[in-house]
Amino acid sequence: MWCYRNSEPISHIAWSDRAVQYGDGCFSTVRMCENVWQLKNRHIARLQQAMQVLKLQADLQHVQHSLQLLQQHCPSTASGLNGVLKILISRGEGARGYAMPDHAADVYVCYYPQQHQPQQNQPQQNQPQQHQSQQNHPQHTASSLYSEIESGLLQQQLGISMPQLVGLKTLNRLEQVLLKNEAQQQRWPEALVCDVQQRVVEGVSSNCFILLPPGWVTPDLAYNGIWGVMRAEILARMQQNGISCEVREVYAHELNHMQALFYCNALQPMQAVSHFHGRVLDVALTQQLYQTLDLDHIDE
Repeated sequence: MWCYRNSEPISHIAWSDRAVQYGDGCFSTVRMCENVWQLKNRHIARLQQAMQVLKLQADLQHVQHSLQLLQQHCPSTASGLNGVLKILISRGEGARGYAMPDHAADVYVCYYPQQHQPQQNQPQQNQPQQHQSQQNHPQHTASSLYSEIESGLLQQQLGISMPQLVGLKTLNRLEQVLLKNEAQQQRWPEALVCDVQQRVVEGVSSNCFILLPPGWVTPDLAYNGIWGVMRAEILARMQQNGISCEVREVYAHELNHMQALFYCNALQPMQAVSHFHGRVLDVALTQQLYQTLDLDHIDE
């Protein structure tokens, strides 16, 4: 892992940083493919929207500057940077208490190269040090963009979010931590989550699309959930291809009638569900949709 703060290489983060103290900030996770920052405009718009709501003042040019430094210093394949980029905006260091400090926010950029890339043994002076992560980060290549998994509905539920925070990818992700633990116990790579009103919301770390007669639907995230960049991209491509998809409230009891289901996020456009609580779903329909939307090709 390679990390920068405001275009400067770092090896640690201050204990007084409000990202650590309060989860005070926002983030976006990006797929890098051959130096291309996929869905760049959508990621920038997401960050800018969150910054406006959270009253964060940050210079996003630091992201591009950090990428330029990565291309100079990070060992990579001939095709350039390939892996996962995490852009995190923190309100920065502050005194004890919730009051916002009066200074610009910090822009963190962390890069997780693909696992097969060579590692640098001895970082040179003024170059970012590479840190071992406790989490294994899968390779994200074209062949891994479509997959088929078994899934189900989690018992834990989401609450109703503060209206201003609905849809934003803030640093507070405790719900997802607990939900992921339940999904892992069920041996599901991804799983559906409802809220306390029995509305289907999303996956643990993804949005969802459900084929319910007579067509595709995706939950209307008016009370909770994340407005994902890949969800927006897929909705746009559906419209371009004349494929109807209704954005509406979806309730748990409707899942008994679903014919197909897939999850999507910025790293993986489609995780199709082959079995939902053991019930067979029609993956031929998701395969066809994947090809129609040309999700193997995602640019800026």
